[in-house]
Amino acid sequence: MRLLILFTFFCINIFAQALNLTQALDILKHENLELKVSHFEVQEADMSIDMANAQHFGQLNFIQNVFRSDDAGNVFGYSLSSREANFGNFGFSDFDPSNPDILNVEPKDLNYPDSRNFFQSKLVYELPIYTGNKITAYTNMAKHMKQISILEEEKQLQEKIYELRKSYFNMGLLNNSLKNLHLILNNISRLEETTQSMVNEGYAKKVDILEVKSKKANIQRVISELEANKELLYHYLSFLLNQDVSNIITPTQDLNAPDITAEEILSKSIDIKQAKSALEVYDSLLDAEQSRYLPTIGAMAEVQTSDDTFLGDASDHKSYTVGVQLKWNIFGGGGDAAAIEKAQIQKLKSKTQIDLAKKGIALKIKEIQTNIKQSNLQIKNLKVELSLAQEIYKNYAGRYSEQLISMSDVIVKQSIWLEDVLSLLQARNSRNQQIFALEKLALLGERND
Repeated sequence: MRLLILFTFFCINIFAQALNLTQALDILKHENLELKVSHFEVQEADMSIDMANAQHFGQLNFIQNVFRSDDAGNVFGYSLSSREANFGNFGFSDFDPSNPDILNVEPKDLNYPDSRNFFQSKLVYELPIYTGNKITAYTNMAKHMKQISILEEEKQLQEKIYELRKSYFNMGLLNNSLKNLHLILNNISRLEETTQSMVNEGYAKKVDILEVKSKKANIQRVISELEANKELLYHYLSFLLNQDVSNIITPTQDLNAPDITAEEILSKSIDIKQAKSALEVYDSLLDAEQSRYLPTIGAMAEVQTSDDTFLGDASDHKSYTVGVQLKWNIFGGGGDAAAIEKAQIQKLKSKTQIDLAKKGIALKIKEIQTNIKQSNLQIKNLKVELSLAQEIYKNYAGRYSEQLISMSDVIVKQSIWLEDVLSLLQARNSRNQQIFALEKLALLGERND
């Protein structure tokens, strides 16, 4: 019992611990539902390869036919297939050599046979010997499609890592901003106490205390909004990790921009790799379409037994058929040429899309790097402004207590301080978004900074 209590206490402590980014990344890889779906899609693509490759080995089918008919042709054919045909099947019961008009006699047994059952059991094996490289082309297409699925799974992983890290750093920014806002709130609360004392002693007007209370309510509203954003972030983290998340350890350092060149990013880009795999798919498709001009050769072997009962005298009534068939499409109304031309156009389009992707990503990199530089400068300036705004507010609050300035002057300075806090939050968030976007392009999602 004591051990059970200790174990329970240990588990509670474990689950109560705050989740750091490294732990969250590990959980993400194993528990995120969207990543699981992507993995299943890779498995599906793998099965498509097996399906395409299986065509090399042909097909073995068991066919069981069960018929009943009184059609003359069918009944006669059933007898032949069952190796049970006799002269009676040919209408010899009506044969009279002395009849000079014997050739015009219509044998009743042949034209109006009794109904007959027909049970036919057979094994048929069909094997493609030569298909003009079509099966190989489709197998290669399936392999390239699997590669695209693997890259899509990696892309999805990077996307989720990007979302997770962004959420962690956003939470850190929110906590930092809330810390500054609570500092402002504490200062405004002290100012409220000072103003109330001055109003009580007749040194300040009631409108002064109303201004302070109004500004305090405004700060509390902003704090409430940021707290709501925190709650939403926790909900989103719970969705990403597929489990309840209510406490995390946010990064303590600012996010650093990766030191990587555009060429290195382009060499790692999943989008470009997918475009190249798509080009290989169209290359294989062109091979498959070109096989339209080539013959196909197939072999078949068939073993069967027939009777008027199921497997009746199976050994005695068995038969076999083997053969080879060559099929060559000589003329298709121009459709074959059009299909090949279409495949060539798709291949050329895919090549163009690769070049377009490279140029588009290179442009995106330059845009992101420019925005990061601009954000760095903006953050540097805002930090100076924030520090100055805080000191000016303290100075004005002291001068107000000495009745040297009005409450409106103090509120104005306090508003500037608040605006600087929110502007710094927005600038840091914007910078982080740009860095995350660059990391995603460079496949650097698991940096913990």
